[in-house]
Order: sequence, then C-alpha cells, then structure tokens
Amino acid sequence: MAAGETSTAAGHPIARVLPLLSPAHLDRDFDYLVPPELDEIAQPGVRVRVRFAGRLVDGYLLERLPHSDHNGKMMPLERVVSAERVLTPEILRLATAVAARYAGTRADVLRLAIPPRHARTETGGAKKADAEKKPARSSAEGVDTAADSASVPAAAAPAGQQAVGGSAAEAVDNERLRDSAGADSSTDTEGAAAAGPHGVGDSAAASSSPEAEDDLVSRVEVDASAWGRYAHGTGFVDALAQGKGVRAAWQALPGEDWAARLAELAATVVAAGRSAVLIVPDQRDLDRLLAECVALVGDRAVGLSAGLGPAARYRRWLAVLRGQARIVVGTRAAVFAPARDLGLIAMWDDGDDTYAEPRSPYPHAREVAMLRAHETGAAFVAAGFARTAEIQAVVESGWARDLLAERHVLREVTPRISAPGDSDYALERDALARSVRMPGVAFAAARSAIKENVAVLVQVPRRGYVPSLACAKCRTPARCRHCNGPLALPHSVNGEAASPQCKWCGITEAAFRCQACGARALRATVIGAARTAEELGRAFSGVPIRASGGGEMLDVVEPGAQVVVATVGAEPLVPGGYGVALLLDGWALLGRADLRASEDTLRRWMGAAALVRPRGQVIVMAEPSLSTVQALVRWDPVNHAAAELEARAEVGFPPAVRLAAIDGTTESIAELLDAATLPEGTEILGPVPLPPTARKPFSGTDAPAEVERMLLRVARSDGAPLARALTAAQAVRSTHRSDAPLRVQVDPVDIG
Repeated sequence: MAAGETSTAAGHPIARVLPLLSPAHLDRDFDYLVPPELDEIAQPGVRVRVRFAGRLVDGYLLERLPHSDHNGKMMPLERVVSAERVLTPEILRLATAVAARYAGTRADVLRLAIPPRHARTETGGAKKADAEKKPARSSAEGVDTAADSASVPAAAAPAGQQAVGGSAAEAVDNERLRDSAGADSSTDTEGAAAAGPHGVGDSAAASSSPEAEDDLVSRVEVDASAWGRYAHGTGFVDALAQGKGVRAAWQALPGEDWAARLAELAATVVAAGRSAVLIVPDQRDLDRLLAECVALVGDRAVGLSAGLGPAARYRRWLAVLRGQARIVVGTRAAVFAPARDLGLIAMWDDGDDTYAEPRSPYPHAREVAMLRAHETGAAFVAAGFARTAEIQAVVESGWARDLLAERHVLREVTPRISAPGDSDYALERDALARSVRMPGVAFAAARSAIKENVAVLVQVPRRGYVPSLACAKCRTPARCRHCNGPLALPHSVNGEAASPQCKWCGITEAAFRCQACGARALRATVIGAARTAEELGRAFSGVPIRASGGGEMLDVVEPGAQVVVATVGAEPLVPGGYGVALLLDGWALLGRADLRASEDTLRRWMGAAALVRPRGQVIVMAEPSLSTVQALVRWDPVNHAAAELEARAEVGFPPAVRLAAIDGTTESIAELLDAATLPEGTEILGPVPLPPTARKPFSGTDAPAEVERMLLRVARSDGAPLARALTAAQAVRSTHRSDAPLRVQVDPVDIG
C-alpha cells in the first residue's frame, strides 16, 4: 500500500510491522490487527509499539493489508507512538538494499537512518492531550512484567507465512529480547503527535504547498559560470537543471572554492523543484558548505550532524521529512535523509575514513549514496581534489563520467610543486636534501614567503611533541616495562625536561633501559606538531607561529607573515592562499601498513597543496621517484587512482573483488562458517590476529583477549551471493542463542 493512501479498519484491518529486533533470524515482517480507535493514525511509516514474545518492542508500520496469510490468532497493535510518518517508502527500500549489501538487518540500518524521536520537538511543544483523547491503548502505559507477559495468549504472525504454533513467543525468549526493546521508549511518554493524521502542522503544510514551491523556484538564482572551467561542466549543470540523473567524478582545481561549486549544483536542483543531499566528512566542512547553500536558498538549507543534540537534530530532520528543507548538508548519516523528490546526492572527499560507519552493519556512506542514486535515478557527484580507487572503478565501468579541467587550465592555477633532491643539480647543491627533515630549499622558500608578507603552511603527520621513541643504539622501539605500550615524550609546559610516558597506561618511565641491548639513551623516530612548532619558532624569530590540530583547530587565519603548523586535515584557510606549503615526514604517511596508504597520502597532500596560491610553492619531503610523489608534482589524481585500481586487481583487493571480514573467537568463526553456504570459488584467508587498529567485536560479556580475523574473498559478481550466505548463517547462529563475540563486515576500510 502506498504511503499516501488511507484506509479504514473494515477494509484494511491488518498492519504489517517490522519490529526493531537485534537477532538476525527475526529480520522479517509480522502482521498485527489494527484496533478501530487506531485506524486513522495507523498509517504506513509511523512508529508503533507492539507486543512480541510477551514484551513491548518498537517497530515501524510498513503497510496496511485487507487480509493476512496467517491463519492463527493475531495480536492487536498496542500503540501508535506518533502519527508522524517517519519511514518513507524510499528510505525503506534503501534500508533493505543496504542490509542486503552489507549482510545486516533492516532494523540496524533503520537505527542509523532515522534519529530517535524527540516528542516535544515533534509536537511543536504542545502539551499532552487528555488521557481519553490519546490514540493509545491502556495496556501500553509501560512494559509489562514477566507475569503479565506469561498470560499473553498469542503474538504477531510472521508476514506471508503459516505460523508454527500460532505465536511468535516460540521464536525467541524474553531474556533475549530484553536488550532489543525499542530505544525510543524513553521519549514516548508524551503521546502521539497532535499535528493531525499525517503529523504535519499548518505551518509545515503551508511551506510545502505548491504556491510556496513555485515561489522558491522563482527566487533561486544560480550563477554557474565557474563550471565553464571544466570540460563538459556547463553541460553537466544544464542536465541537472533539466532533472536528469547524471553521475560524475569531479576533481576540483587547486584553490577551487569547492563549497560554492557544490552549493551551485544543489541550488540548480532546487530551482528545478527537487531536493539535494550534500555529504561532507566533518563539522568544519559542514559549516562552510551550509553557509554557501544558505546564501543561495535561505532557510531551505539545513545541516544535519550528531553534534547538534537530540532536539535540534530531530527538528531539522523533520523539516527535511516534511518538505520544508530542500538542501540537506550533513555528515555520513545524512545520506539517509528523507529528502522529497531527491534530485542530487553529492559527496566531498569520499576517501575520508569518517565516512565508514562504526556501527552494524558498518556501511560506507559512499556505497550507500551510490545505491540510493541508482535506486532513485537521482544525480550523483563524487567530488574532491584527489580520487579513490572505488570512484575510479565506477568511472571505468561507465556508471559515472569524468568531470575534469583541461591541462592548460590546470597549469594556470596549480602552484609549483617539487621534492628536495629531485634532480642531479639539486643534489649537487644540497647533498643531504633527501635525508634531512627540512632541507635548505624548504627554509629558503619559507623565508622568501615571509619577506613577501604571506603565510607559510607546515603540514605534520603526527600531533603531540615526540609521539614515538626508540633506542638510540639499536633503534628498537621503546616500550613500557609495565604494559609493553609505546613510549612518547610529552610537551613540557614550564620548559623543564620531561620524562618519557607510556601512551597506554600513562606511567612515567624515568629510568629507561632498552630490552634488546640494555642501552639507556633514546632518540625520536617521529617529530610531532608541537615540537615542530617549537623548532620553527627558534628558526623564524619574531614571526608568529600558529598551531592547528587536535582539540585546537583553526578554521581561518588572517593573511600576513606567519607560520601555520597543522596536522593532516586540520589546515586552516587563509584569504588569498598560502605562499608556501611544506609537507613534512612523507615517509610517515607512505610507510603505514595499510592498503590505502598511498591513496590517503596523496589525498592529504593535495588537500594542503590546494590551499596555496597559484604563484606559490609546495615542497613535499619524500622520495621524488615514488609514484605518489610524482602524481602530486603533476597534479594527476586520476592516473594515480587508475594505477592503484590496477595494482589492487592484480593482487585481489577491493574494489576489484568483494571482501568480507569475520572477527571473533576461533569457535564463533568456525560456527558461522559451518552454517554458511558460501558461493563456489570463495577464498578463505586466515585466521590472523585482529589488526591493532580495529576495535574488538561487541559482546554482552567480557570480550576475550584473543580475537582473530578471517577473510572471505570472492569476485565482484559473487558479492550478493556472499552477503546472502553470511546473512543466512548469522540467522542460524542467532537461533542457537550463541553469545560468543562475532562481527561481520563486508568491504571494511581497515583490512589489516
């Protein structure tokens, strides 16, 4: 039944409900009877409370039906939490697709997609209605006790199936469901919404009226002339204005005001009468992009992020649901925003690791965005200064097209980029250019920029003072005697010498002795941002030194002679651009034991180099012959991504293949694999110890000390069968009531 239809209890007395339950084998729909007093507000998409196995749980009403295939006795709906139809048909289809893609459950996906209800925000601060007017049943005042649940004669009927024994209580016990009860129950006490059957008040209805939409379209004026610098850029904007579902991978030029360009695309879609969703990695990018969107469409643009707080976030989310907001700017969860008539989904910097969801089923916002664009026919843009192998794969497949600038345009705006010792002549002038941390050419470029009264950017991979120490004699990493954690040298506030401290337990190691050779002397293996700023302060006496990173990030600094020391990703903007950028310790980024080390390094380097003015200079302290360094020097992220994709295909890594990581104990992994019918040709790799950077899988009990990882690798064409097999195996395992920790991730960012 469509979301916009209504029904009567006499014609459609059955409500098909999806309970929000964690066990994988309960990821299915159940049928309930609709009492006559709830008929008007029990519409598809509303939140409901239902009795399942003797307990009250939250759920979503999916549709109303004239009859059910269940022949036994059915339980009635206990309560309609709110008349607001928060689950739209499009988001339900997306949640189903995401759950299938990542071998998860729809309940877990919907917890990510729909924020918890904030009753006072939803009702506009209205007081609770009288008890006799509330559309709720008296039995729904709270969760029943165990004695009450024992007296329930029947429960929900599984949708489309004949019930065995006629009761869902036989499918799961009360103890297993105790933690699966709905998370929204704490906010349900204010009753159902007082805004009418559809949950939309008069103001929302007025703002969503056709007259208001026509007025909005007539007031939006977009100057998209800046897109003329890109090949086919003008045609791409025209296609958006015509409502076409075009898809592109846009590589922004150095110095490009990317926020203004994305806002222009979104405003173009709004002018055509549709909505846009723009996704960014963090709050700083969100604020910048939202300001550009508000300048074009006013209050029809809203920002969504977890830092807003429950009331503010839910208020803005409702504005999107009700059609009051047409542009959504947000972090990873905004990819599920219920925008009406979606016309564009755009992502900035899709390689940022914050797009990977840390909660089950661990979807990546980029994959969800592409799924949604494909399902809805909306336009899609993956934007950034660099490019990931995943986006290059969809470009090579023909699903998306390149949106690039011509080389002569690129040369006009790109700063001069070089690496120390990149020629024989440079090595003759400075034989130590490749071995010292900051060679003479870097100091000379910085002094020249300061004389011209322009800012100098120094990018450092690590924060802190001296974040890593080693034995000065044998170079063995320094370890704590108590917990074997790494030792670091903290920054001394009063200028006195500080003793090394353990980064794990915090104990001060005042009398270090190397466990390998017995030496007592220490040396720094990595210099942090704080120590770098201290050294530059001595080198450039009288010049302001500003630090940006960690908890003290700068968004914008005033132009003028200064040195800005920033960790990767924390580089502030300078009006007019920096004169020089020094990218230090390239080996620390490139030498990480990570599949995406080179790709991520180029992305971070390009993000910093793009802040330099066209006549400026960028010096990267890394081996000049490396392909990643050469890609930066030529400003060629596309060919670098193509080479990265080809290299991964040769050795069988994503995105050339589909990979599933199973983390858990030896017993829990074996139990899952025994229950799984894997596709033919599946490669089983491992087990190996869980990577140090990966979190241990969640468990209700204490997690064991030893956690292993097993990898399953299949061809991309077998990705869907692998996900189905893992979903079915998890369902079988949940029926066995196994409590051993286990986590299943499809295409994880951190493979190990």
